[in-house]
Formats: sequence, C-alpha cells, structure tokens
Amino acid sequence: MSLHAIILAGGSGTRFWPLSRAAKPKQFLALVTGRALIAETFLRVEPLCGAAHTWVVCGAAHEEGVRALLPQLAPAHILVEPAARNTAPAIGLACIRAIAEDPDAVLAVLPSDHHIQAPEAFRAALQTAAKAAMGGELVTIGIQPTRPETGYGYLKRGASAGEGVFRVEAFVEKPDVATAQRYLQDLAYSWNAGIFVFQASAMLAAIRRHLPALHEVLQSIAAGGSVAAEFPKAPSISIDYGVMEREPRIALVPGDFGWSDVGSFAALPEVRALDARGNAVAGDAIAIDCDGCVVLSQGERLVAAVGVRDLCIVDSGDALLVVPRDRAQDVRAVVEELKKTGRTNLL
Repeated sequence: MSLHAIILAGGSGTRFWPLSRAAKPKQFLALVTGRALIAETFLRVEPLCGAAHTWVVCGAAHEEGVRALLPQLAPAHILVEPAARNTAPAIGLACIRAIAEDPDAVLAVLPSDHHIQAPEAFRAALQTAAKAAMGGELVTIGIQPTRPETGYGYLKRGASAGEGVFRVEAFVEKPDVATAQRYLQDLAYSWNAGIFVFQASAMLAAIRRHLPALHEVLQSIAAGGSVAAEFPKAPSISIDYGVMEREPRIALVPGDFGWSDVGSFAALPEVRALDARGNAVAGDAIAIDCDGCVVLSQGERLVAAVGVRDLCIVDSGDALLVVPRDRAQDVRAVVEELKKTGRTNLL
C-alpha cells in the first residue's frame, strides 16, 4: 500500500480573531501546543506517510507560511489554489498530482486545523481505512460523539463491511438539540469530521460520475494545462455534497482518538492544560478567582482577569477581544464589522 497524506489548508479561521488574520489563519496558530496546528497535523501522519508522501493544498496568500512551517515538504508537494473553490476541487487537484507520481496512491485527506489527543489510535484508524480503500471504496472516519453537538453533520452506520469497517447508511445534516441528544445515545451515529481515505483513481472516477464539470477541469490540468487558467473554472462545492453524499457505497471506520475541530476559543479548555478552576491561561496572563475562562495574551502587556466566569479574553497586541464562552462563535461578527468599516489593518 502506498499511503499519501493530503493536508487541506485553505481555511480562513475567522472565529479566532484577533489571533487569526487573513495572512495567518487558524491552521498557522499554536492553539493547543507550542506548534502550529498544521505542523501538528503533519507530525501526526508523518510516521505513516513521511514527507515524501505528504501534500498540502492552500491558497496563494498562505504558500509562504506553509513552506516556513513545513520545510520538509518538496516544493512541488505544496499545491497552490489560484482561487478558493471549496474541498472537492482541492481534493481533485491533489488526486491528479499524486497519481502522476504514484498511480497506486491511496490518499488520506486531513483538515489542517484539528487536534487529536491520541495520535497512535488515529494512525491505526487511518491504516484500517486505507486497507478498506484498496478495494475501491471511498472511506470516511466517523468520530464517536461525546456530547449532543448541533454544529456537526453526522454519519449513520450501516452493516458491517469487514473488520472495523461499516457501510454508511446515511449522511445526516446538523440536528437540533433533541435529535443530537438521541444520536449521542445511539452507537450507529458518528460525527462527520471531514477525514477521508480513498484511492486517488477511485475518487477521480467518482468525480467523473458526479461532478463532470470539475472532472473536465482536472483532466485539462493533468494534460498540462495551466492551474492558474483552469482551476478557477471549477465549480465551488464541498467533497461531501459533491461526491460522498451521492455515492451509493461509502465505507466508515469508527474513530475514538480524542478528536476536536478546535472550532472556537470556547473549545480551548477541552484541549489545553487547565488550572485548578478550569481556566485555560497562556502568555503573560493571570486568572484570579475565575472559573472556566480562556485568558490568552500574545501582546507585550499583562492581561489580568479577576472574579469572572466563562469568558474568553484574548489580547493579540493590537486588539483585545472579550466574549462569553457561549457566544464565542459570534467572533465572526467582529470580522464582518471591520470589513464594513474599512479597518483592513486589523483583518
């Protein structure tokens, strides 16, 4: 088996403003350890694939940042999208580049900005999925839910398809609270984490069936056409909607390895070391008589919090954010307001 890692690094990460900016999105931030999330993603999969079989897909604005954080990668393995076109075109581009080097390539598609607490268990799940993919299956990793989450899509597990592998009976949209609570109690339901494993040739065949316009663009690039000229012609669509949900036979490998999408500042207490009262504190910061707070300082001044509960307080040096943890997703509204008012120096 020839396993390649495809790290998708096209996200903008607006929910982590003011730490994340247009030139330094979430995947470039050291939110959990002392290393950027994309560097942690590479290190997790390196024992399986090595740098020689690892690829990153990113936008032109982030190419330099990827090269700085992952100097191990060959320049040709950093695939630059000339226009944002969502995950299906990004994955398709990776398929044609990988298959040109290795006709038997099996690809593990990984988001660049997630955290995994048990990397050995993660690699074991990828190996199980890669074996299943050798038969031409498109495989997804399903995460065992730990809470009634309404912000994720779900996968409904069907019949067994081999040791540690199941059929996907259905892709399920984001549920309401009551439905999510029911899913939590039912082992048939998993979170859809956007982690996929398949033969490059099998995915290209699926794209030909379901997204013929994208397949035509990819064929033009594979035949020597300019990525800059051809890629923007691709439809903007996710791999889930464009391919996975349309394929009649999708396989699932359950994953229980401490996965988090680190979706906002509110998620940091789930993945970082905490003080005795459940506060995540980093940088030149102090939390006194506080509970369940996130207090981060990356500026040149002390940030001190006293007697507060369930707040995120984040100082980037040129901007200060204060938001209740249960409204941390609304940080995106700040970014929109800055755009409206033309304050591009803070974006």
